Amino acid sequence: MRSVTAETPDFIRATRTSYDTIADAYTEQFPDHLADSPLERSLLGAFAEMVSANANDGAPAPVADLGSGPGYVTARLHALGLPVFGVDVSPRMVELARRAHPDLRFHVGSMTSLDLPAGTLGGIVALYSIIHVPDEHLPAAFAEFHRVLVPGGHVLIMFQFDETADRMHLAERFGHEISLDYYWRTPEAVAERLAEAGFQLQARILREPRGEEKMPRGILLAHKELR
Repeated sequence: MRSVTAETPDFIRATRTSYDTIADAYTEQFPDHLADSPLERSLLGAFAEMVSANANDGAPAPVADLGSGPGYVTARLHALGLPVFGVDVSPRMVELARRAHPDLRFHVGSMTSLDLPAGTLGGIVALYSIIHVPDEHLPAAFAEFHRVLVPGGHVLIMFQFDETADRMHLAERFGHEISLDYYWRTPEAVAERLAEAGFQLQARILREPRGEEKMPRGILLAHKELR
């Protein structure tokens, strides 16, 4: 995957630095955010079935977990039988994911510029990671998703949203100084961006906040049309 360079957009630099700073504390608090999320786990299972069903020769094309963080989503996809690798903008997150899951592959990279040939991935998951991509860069990210997927390839996206605000900035988390922006978009807005990138929407789910959560979750499943 492409590394962060001098030409890297400021938002990627800020996200990388912030997550490098809090990676250890984040991983300690959220070693597996899906452990008590049966809906999300079941959707990962459905996603895995769809990716496998789209394989031409019986072996599905690789799947990318974009914004893989500590690696627990990558590990779940691997357990579901998919050839999968993780991509994260934070080198420290990648280091911790490799340590926790030494049998899996993790790379440093950005979803807005994937160092992959066109038409090589069977699926993409981006769980709670597009929230750090500004509105003006989201079309480039979804265009990359479309470019690297095989025809019929699937994408599963999950994200928090707030209908009363469109952005939040954090200057501190886990007792560390950071500079991290969050961008809130409704499921309808994200679905529209996916359609503009050439995806066909298959499912749109709204999950209400649970436990200590304060914001609803949007979940979208889409696929690249077969040629």
